[in-house]
Amino acid sequence: MEAGAHDGRLAADVLTYLHACEPALANRLEYWLLEPSERRYAWQRENLAAFGGQVHWAGEMRELPRIRGVVFSNELLDALPVRRLQWEGCPGGWRELGVTWERDHFEWTTLPGERVALAPEVPPELRTALPRGYTLEVGLAARDWWWEAASQVEAGWLMTLDYGDAPGTHLLPERPGGTLRAFRQHKIAPDVLADPGQQDLTAHVDFGVIRAAGEAAGLETEGLCRQETFLAGILADLEQRTTPFPPWTPARRRQCLTLLHPSHLGASHLVLVQRRRKGRPHAHD
Repeated sequence: MEAGAHDGRLAADVLTYLHACEPALANRLEYWLLEPSERRYAWQRENLAAFGGQVHWAGEMRELPRIRGVVFSNELLDALPVRRLQWEGCPGGWRELGVTWERDHFEWTTLPGERVALAPEVPPELRTALPRGYTLEVGLAARDWWWEAASQVEAGWLMTLDYGDAPGTHLLPERPGGTLRAFRQHKIAPDVLADPGQQDLTAHVDFGVIRAAGEAAGLETEGLCRQETFLAGILADLEQRTTPFPPWTPARRRQCLTLLHPSHLGASHLVLVQRRRKGRPHAHD
């Protein structure tokens, strides 16, 4: 099951490879896509038409059957809503930021109220050094989505590839404004609150929180590493196989380098792989 499949091209690549190189597996495989967007559903239907009844869709997690296999996403969790916190110093601690309308534009504003769940503990040695106004995000929606996906796995793996932070690295001095960003036409836009619906919004995934959510749902963590390490291991495995693999054209080499090189996506993306073994306790039990 793939969540957030956009136009379905990755699904088509996976199924094309399996039919060419692992036909026994491909012939007994069901490929599900979790897609709430009718527009993207139409794109996926068109691009996956060649695979007929092998591909299935669900608009919500609860519409899926229990899964024995693999659930995965690629750059999905970073697009889920976040809550934004700002440090007010001692004794104020963290306060949540909300959005207000001022005349003709949106602005950030401090919200009254209690402390937000998952607000990070600041070590005593940093409480006076952390500057007022230091900002970060907490991804409660990503945590909850991951727990729900983990609960859907009866036996098999749950994995994601995404922009993110390794456990314990959320208080970095080089990013006092947090990781929330807006992109337009693949370029960073200056104001995340401008032009709602016309920009792509993203924030780093806290992989420590995500990993803990999966383990709370009964999964074992098999690996958490940088994308370059994960993909390099796959390439090494493919070289040992006797099944055919498409030739390395210049275009494919450039694409691979983008995914592997630390100055591109190799270091900015992390990969989390968790597993439920048959017979282990399930989150719903």
